[in-house]
Amino acid sequence: MNTQNRTRVGAWTCAALASLFAGQEVLAKEGMFTPEQIPGIAEDLRSAGLNLAPNALADLAGFPMGAVISLGGCTASFVSPQGLVVTNHHCARGSVQFNSTPENNYLEEGFLAASLAEELPGAPGSRVYVTVQADDITAEVTGGLDPGLAPRERFTQIEQRRKALIGECESEPGYRCQAASFFGGLQYKLIKRLEIRDVRLVYAPADAIGKYGGDIDNWRWPRHTGDFAFYRAYVGPDGLPADFSEENVPYAPGHFLEVSASGLEDGDFVMAMGYPGRTSRYARGARVAHTFDWRYPLLAGVYGEWIRVIEAAAPEGGEARILYASRLASLNNVLKNLKGQIDGARRNGLAGRRAQREAELDAWIAADPHRAMLGQAIAALDELAEETAAEGKRLFWYNNALRPQLLGAALRLNRLAHEKQKPDAERERGYQERDMAMFRQRMSLIDRRYDPQVDKSEWLFFLKGYLRQPRNMRVAALDEALGITPPISEDELSAKLDAFYAETALGSAEARLALMDADPEALKASSDPFVRLAAALRDTQMQHEEAAKTRAGQRNLLYPQYMRAIISWQQSQDHAAYPDANSTLRLTYGSVMGGSPADGLLYEPFTRLEGILQKDTGEAPFNSPSAQLDRIRAGDYGDYFLESIGSVPVNFLSDLDSTGGNSGSATLNGNGKLVGLLFDGTLESVNSDWDFDPRMTRTIHVDTRYMLWVMEKIDGAAALIDEMTIVR
Repeated sequence: MNTQNRTRVGAWTCAALASLFAGQEVLAKEGMFTPEQIPGIAEDLRSAGLNLAPNALADLAGFPMGAVISLGGCTASFVSPQGLVVTNHHCARGSVQFNSTPENNYLEEGFLAASLAEELPGAPGSRVYVTVQADDITAEVTGGLDPGLAPRERFTQIEQRRKALIGECESEPGYRCQAASFFGGLQYKLIKRLEIRDVRLVYAPADAIGKYGGDIDNWRWPRHTGDFAFYRAYVGPDGLPADFSEENVPYAPGHFLEVSASGLEDGDFVMAMGYPGRTSRYARGARVAHTFDWRYPLLAGVYGEWIRVIEAAAPEGGEARILYASRLASLNNVLKNLKGQIDGARRNGLAGRRAQREAELDAWIAADPHRAMLGQAIAALDELAEETAAEGKRLFWYNNALRPQLLGAALRLNRLAHEKQKPDAERERGYQERDMAMFRQRMSLIDRRYDPQVDKSEWLFFLKGYLRQPRNMRVAALDEALGITPPISEDELSAKLDAFYAETALGSAEARLALMDADPEALKASSDPFVRLAAALRDTQMQHEEAAKTRAGQRNLLYPQYMRAIISWQQSQDHAAYPDANSTLRLTYGSVMGGSPADGLLYEPFTRLEGILQKDTGEAPFNSPSAQLDRIRAGDYGDYFLESIGSVPVNFLSDLDSTGGNSGSATLNGNGKLVGLLFDGTLESVNSDWDFDPRMTRTIHVDTRYMLWVMEKIDGAAALIDEMTIVR
């Protein structure tokens, strides 16, 4: 179906949602708004300080949205006509780690390409996604579905329709499309993105700048982190996306951002465009209770011990620590976030606030007999949440026992062999032909992030946790395949695992890639222990998946009715509903602003170069390069001095609404100039994923003045400064 027809058949959904949003007063600052919602908040954007035409921000192919891109987990932006991309250091750190060796440890030393020829390939799977189009496809995804359809069949039909639309969209080479769900399935959009596959590392400061403060300062204020790095996007000589080749040329974006060297003051308007990952602000109380009473506390304990297991198996200074640097950084980040979420939920009374909201919604529904069906759907949704939570508890340790990288590879290869027996359109997402390039790259990437002793240590840790569970929390297929029915000593268990690593060939990328062509019978006959184990678990895995799909089918029917109730209820209170974050392009806006998250505790809006001197210990993570310390002591501020703070600003705070996935988001001033990169939130803010609190929510950005200062004064990146358009 062409775009013109698609827009027409989806018009009823747009009209319905527009009527729900019409006349609503939007509360400033809260909200991750989709591009089509921007005209509805135009007046507030202007009064907040936007000098650009607000409606221009809704144009995906215009300025500045056309310069904002996704890396598939982080956000980034074009900052030159030669495809130069700026993002967070922690978003590019996987590529830095991938290219690092004990002889050339770019994590420790930093990396700067002196020319285009010296730029390094990004880690396998690195992508730049440029969003070019978004169409409403709600009618095509859910239109005409019988409400009485069996849940499993409902799930199947929705998935088939989404895959068909994606397939049509991707018939044009070079594009990657997604059929994204908004408002819990009340609305669907087909989002078309140019997929640039040749992404190269250009510049990343050393960890002593780009990761300054490490896990100690993570989620904390004051911060002094130079969390920025540069990639470059390349395409084939014909201008179309292509795999890495020396013949490729820098991509010429339709738009790029100019970089401000004059920056911001306290109270100035700022906005950020990015691809926030996931929020749960509409989650029901049953899910909140399961998450904060059970799941998050358990995960926090597991992650803390997991980190210690890796650190013991991969000592500091060894090659294994380099291989696991990205995983450790990620685990530490998640652990601190979990603790902040738990503390925030307690401090803000999340459970009570959610119960109050649900009581008010129930009262609104009860006030009109025509809303009774909404109440019944919500009651059924709560029952489904309880069922889902119970299954999550039952399988928690089993799922963790499947974490080893080689077992994970074997499970994916086994699934691929079976999926390839089906027509491509009927395969599961992730196993279609469109997914094979990324599949191969992920199989290859294991080599740069895997050590057999560390992997075995992780597996031993998770299996010990699994074996402590009662029989009804374990899975017979795993117990039988491993021969681990308790009681079993740790030495016996360790010896069993040793045999797996001694006899497997999956430690070789060549062997893994070769198995992508294997059929189910070949895998079943394999002598590789991981491959045999994956085959033994297949039936169990499929049973679990079938149950999950049935629950998803129920949710596909019930959750849109809940969201329709929420939107209509909030409309009656003159509040606008915005969809939960789902990794699609969003706008958030507000001001440069400090805060006071606790009695007697004040957060200034900016940090200074001198704060780096105060924190410096000479040991990681507070081990600034000596050249940087000397420049600060000498008061060598260059052109980046901010008189109101008496120094060069390093990081700044805003009241922008953000979450994971926003990392690397372009932070712009009212004129659309790049003034910073969003990279973190304060620990008091992390619970806003569930419940936005304007008093506590603060987002942390690296200031472009500090970025330019480091590039000019410390790392000698003058050529990159010259390549960008610097507004002074």
